[in-house]
Amino acid sequence: MTFSIRATIRAWSAPNHRISCPSEYWQRVVRELDRRGDREHEAGAFLLGIERDGRRDVRSVIFYDQLDPQAYETGVCVLHGDAFAKLWAHCRAQKLTVVADVHTHRGAGFQSRSDKTNPMVARPGHIAIIVPNFARWPIDRNQLGIFEYRGQHEWTDCSPSCVRNFFYTGFWS
Repeated sequence: MTFSIRATIRAWSAPNHRISCPSEYWQRVVRELDRRGDREHEAGAFLLGIERDGRRDVRSVIFYDQLDPQAYETGVCVLHGDAFAKLWAHCRAQKLTVVADVHTHRGAGFQSRSDKTNPMVARPGHIAIIVPNFARWPIDRNQLGIFEYRGQHEWTDCSPSCVRNFFYTGFWS
């Protein structure tokens, strides 16, 4: 049996979280979304990591425009088919999986009709995070939109206002 003080403290401090990302890393991801979107259009990324016992730990990120240089041309995030082949190849090479996707919206962190009908990963359990205000820092954590895909274009709202500690971005990640 492996003993980890960090895992023990994380379990105590955020016992119900399903996804975790170190705070400094999350801030870097959000700042990069802000930069890539130029505060004028959406930007997005896949959060990569490992999944254990129903919990997902973010270890890496790959931005949509790294997979598809035209991802932001329309002002909203659009990935073409070959981008996903690159994504899955990258995941295999890094021995990671997609633990969530994250993208920005102009205003609130809500799910648009397009978001609901076109999940980035159309597998039940996939998590989509929407960062408000084109990711202008500081971001009020309670304004994030966090949604879990259930299949058949059905989603569960797991935003901080609905589910406490679903997404943990603390020191103990």
